[in-house]
Amino acid sequence: MRHSEFWERMTAALRDEGYARYWAGSTVIGSLEGRTVDEALAAGESPKAVWRAVHAVLDLPERDR
Repeated sequence: MRHSEFWERMTAALRDEGYARYWAGSTVIGSLEGRTVDEALAAGESPKAVWRAVHAVLDLPERDR
């Protein structure tokens, strides 16, 4: 998964690009070693792994995985 696809999915899941960016910078996710989405991506975590963590936290439908 590319970063562009990751952000498209984030925007779709949270229904607003601005809110998706805010959420990514402010929500700490335990499975990302206690980091935010932004921190995990900046540290080199793959967008696919980060998306899986986001998907679980937001309890999104399986079809969105």
